[in-house]
Formats: sequence, structure tokens, C-alpha cells
Amino acid sequence: MVITFTAILFGLAALIYPLRRNRFFLLSSAMIIGSAYFVETHYFRTSIFSPKTIMLFVVFQLIFINISTFFAYMVDKRAAIRGAWRVPERDLHTLEFLGGWIGAFFAQRIFRHKISKKSYQLTYKLMIVMELAAIYFILKFLQLI
Repeated sequence: MVITFTAILFGLAALIYPLRRNRFFLLSSAMIIGSAYFVETHYFRTSIFSPKTIMLFVVFQLIFINISTFFAYMVDKRAAIRGAWRVPERDLHTLEFLGGWIGAFFAQRIFRHKISKKSYQLTYKLMIVMELAAIYFILKFLQLI
């Protein structure tokens, strides 16, 4: 399971250029691989790329990408208050596209961050639509719908 998750995450980083330097994606990847290691050593093992392994990856991905996205917004808000180096919007939008838009939604409301910037909100909503379209096409390709 650890090998599978590592291969998927490195594959994503190789295919999607903004992920290569996105430290919050690296944080999320570390949490996913650590969780996979914990589950594999303490509970059960699965074969490489079995449906159970892929389902666990999706669950871990959604949990940890939302935590990382929330954390990214918190770091960006603190940097904005202090006038320090900010998290690039490209990194935030990439995290949203990978499934972190729920964490982004809550972070925007809790920290009151990026909610009044119209161009950002438009791109945020576009990321949600693009993610849902990608999910639809993947499910269609796998003949699950």
C-alpha cells in the first residue's frame, strides 16, 4: 500500500508542475504515506492497485489534502497580517483542485481570508467545477456511471 500511494503521489507531482514546489502538497503526501504505513503495519495489507487500496488512497487523499489546504490558508493569512512572504495563489488553487476545496471553504470563512477578492473567488469556483468534471470523466472512463 505504501508503494502504491508513493507511486501515485510522485506521479501526480511529475504530471502537475505546480505540485513540485508546493510544500503543502508535500505535507499532505507525507501524511498520506505515513497513514498508509500505519494501516499496513497494524491492521491489514492489500495487493498493489487493488480496489481496496485505491479506495483507501482516495479517503486518505481527501482527508489530508483538506487539512493541508486549511493549514495553507492559515499560514497565508498570518503572513498577510505580518507582511511576510505569502503562499502563492497558484499553490492554493492547486490544493483546491486536488480535493481541498472543502478545507479552503472553511478556512476562508474562519480566517476571513480571500473572500472579498472577486478574481480569486471566481478561480476558486472554477477549480471546484474542474474537479467535479474530472471526477465525472474518470468515473465515465472506468464505466462506473
